[in-house]
Amino acid sequence: MPQTRRQYLASAGATTAALGLSGCLSSFEGDDREDLTLAYVPIYPNMQHFVMEDAGYYNEIPIEVTIERFNSGPAVVQAFASDEVDAAIFGITPSMVLVDQGKDASVLAANSQNGFKIVGTTQLASLYDEHGGDAFVQFEDETGRQPQIGAPPDGSVPDVVLRFWIEERLGFDELLGPIRKSQLPPARVPQAIESGELDGAIIQEPFATIITETDGFEALAWSGEIMTDHPVTVLFVHDRVTDGESAVARALVEQHARATELANNQPDVAAEHAASVIGDGVDVTLAREAIESAASDFISDPTVIADQSDQMAEYVASLGNTDEVVGADRLINRTVYENVVE
Repeated sequence: MPQTRRQYLASAGATTAALGLSGCLSSFEGDDREDLTLAYVPIYPNMQHFVMEDAGYYNEIPIEVTIERFNSGPAVVQAFASDEVDAAIFGITPSMVLVDQGKDASVLAANSQNGFKIVGTTQLASLYDEHGGDAFVQFEDETGRQPQIGAPPDGSVPDVVLRFWIEERLGFDELLGPIRKSQLPPARVPQAIESGELDGAIIQEPFATIITETDGFEALAWSGEIMTDHPVTVLFVHDRVTDGESAVARALVEQHARATELANNQPDVAAEHAASVIGDGVDVTLAREAIESAASDFISDPTVIADQSDQMAEYVASLGNTDEVVGADRLINRTVYENVVE
């Protein structure tokens, strides 16, 4: 179940240019509400949310913003589908599912790209270094079993990247040809891999850093070299927020871009915000190390992710998660971001 976050800091000492948002409390076309509910999943690719919440950037939105924290993308999909939330910061593939289901919503900003590492035991990593894609066959010859690889559910962003790696880069006919897949939430992966339950996993930060800094484990590959510039998470917003050139939508994107700039230019500060919001054992030191990872690549411009969104959409449809291919033209609203940066 989601947990409502605390009320935002009054201003947190933030300084920002005047946004010209007078009279914006009626920005929802045909909707007299004066609040917006935003859902998020506490994963590292959602860095902009951690900054926006902890630094008080949401206070710059001209209506009250209520934050709901969820533990998984599917839970956000359910809440969005039932109109419990107006916006979400979560994976791009769940966004595709909602649009395919007929939800009138779109991506206003990208959050991150290239956001995963494939990690594994030293045994598996050494075999991969020596044999490439044949490492899985070699592993089975040595152990009498296929390697067990952890990943989120079918059709999630890391699942799509893992499939692309196995099928397109390594040349196998299907994901489950050379490996066995275990569906685990990211927070469970470090413990599972250390206990021997898994031989490897596709995982985001800060968990990739935790695993690769543990004796006996290494990185095999980075997703940015597997599917270059692939999207991870996005700012997904209901059309009732964006209709009528909404100043609320514009303010959301402005503050999102502001948070991206801070994350990229002031990593020490961003790490403090991330640790504060994520909690769950993620301290400032770990958060700061994770920002240095190649898998921490924060952006706002949704146009950057358009081409790879189309490629991901093909995979999501082929898995049966969507009835139709929900490509970038159907998924992404470029107008708000373009108006903000012009």
